[in-house]
Amino acid sequence: MRSLEKSEQLFRLSQQTLAGGVSSTLRNVMKPVPLYLEKAKGSRVWDVDLNEYLDYVMGYGPLILGHSDPELLEEVQKATLDGQQFGMQHWAEIELSRMIVDQVPCAEKVAFSGSGTEAVMLAVRLARAFTGKQKIIRFEGHYHGWYDGIFTSFPDTIDEDLSAYAGTQGQSENALKDILVVPWNDSKKLEAVMVEHGHEVAAIITEPVLCNAGCIYPVEGYMECIRRLTSEYGSLFILDEVITGCRVASGGAQEWLGIMPDLTTMGKAIAGGYSLSLVAGRREVMDLISEGRVAHLGTLNGNKVALSAGVATLNIINRNNGELFKRLERVSEALVEGLRVLLAAKEIPHVINRIGSVFHLMFTELKEVVHYSQFMARDAVKYSAFAEAALMEGVLLRPSGLWYVSAAHSMEDVQITLQRLESAIDRL
Repeated sequence: MRSLEKSEQLFRLSQQTLAGGVSSTLRNVMKPVPLYLEKAKGSRVWDVDLNEYLDYVMGYGPLILGHSDPELLEEVQKATLDGQQFGMQHWAEIELSRMIVDQVPCAEKVAFSGSGTEAVMLAVRLARAFTGKQKIIRFEGHYHGWYDGIFTSFPDTIDEDLSAYAGTQGQSENALKDILVVPWNDSKKLEAVMVEHGHEVAAIITEPVLCNAGCIYPVEGYMECIRRLTSEYGSLFILDEVITGCRVASGGAQEWLGIMPDLTTMGKAIAGGYSLSLVAGRREVMDLISEGRVAHLGTLNGNKVALSAGVATLNIINRNNGELFKRLERVSEALVEGLRVLLAAKEIPHVINRIGSVFHLMFTELKEVVHYSQFMARDAVKYSAFAEAALMEGVLLRPSGLWYVSAAHSMEDVQITLQRLESAIDRL
């Protein structure tokens, strides 16, 4: 039995001065206690009690190269020695923006920020300024950050009038008045909404794959439907690739799907674990910033260290004709197939949906999960107990069921993971 005594002590100490005891509300759901980590390397982390874990949380997604990749750290160290924050211009801004324009299909110009939430805020602002319209269509179950103007209740409640409900206490009562919440993967419903509201819709924003809620793929033709409707009604198509950007392919899910949005947001994997996000898209939309018509502010926008990390990360993932993505695919597929065999042998009904190196494991009696309502019907309590048992066996998982595989994970890690999870299931 692993001891978590020091993590428990530190969590109690943290609660005295740190609101909630953690720095992001989501981290509080880890059981039996939010872990305090001492160090990390490759595919593994060690907590303050010196327990070692195979990590599939991977910093909640950014660590596509794994922990402490030596080449990435070397480039960041070089950048840091020359100055950590200029508040002025530097070469990495030009270099990284060129790389994004070269590899992301919709990118003609780029704007940098620090977090995925900030990137979405800018994309929405650009859409409203460019179209002169106010309303934004978003979809049930999708996550676009936690700012007042986009953060809705989870699970979403969809009324006949498509009203959005606040996701937390303290949100402005008026912040969501221009947000319409629509069921995802229903082309007929979306078309009907646009017939009624298209004249006032500035943008439709969507994740390419519903990563946080089941890794659900768009049904055939759905992205094309969004593209057609936004073009027809003079709205913008915003593809939120904060998770999938530079993770499922060098050009993101838009490359994989063969779809061309007007704007895209990216974050997480693009800087390998450093705080960086971006908006990229059509030149005439992005030029609203150049012309001073749309304000794009932020002390740490274009931070030298973060952008240097971005350049290094993209250089690594694009090397040898994208061999890294092929390796990620092989390891991820082996892990998922191993999990399916293990869970079937233990007679545990489940569904695993995967896109590249991201997948969602759900305990459910359903044979497939292709709609948000089916995802919400999973046995979340049982999975949370599984994640807790896995932690005690040395496998670090998100209690939600979302897994991230990194370039540091090996086939040997897959076998060790499956052995440890078999013990975790027996513990349950």
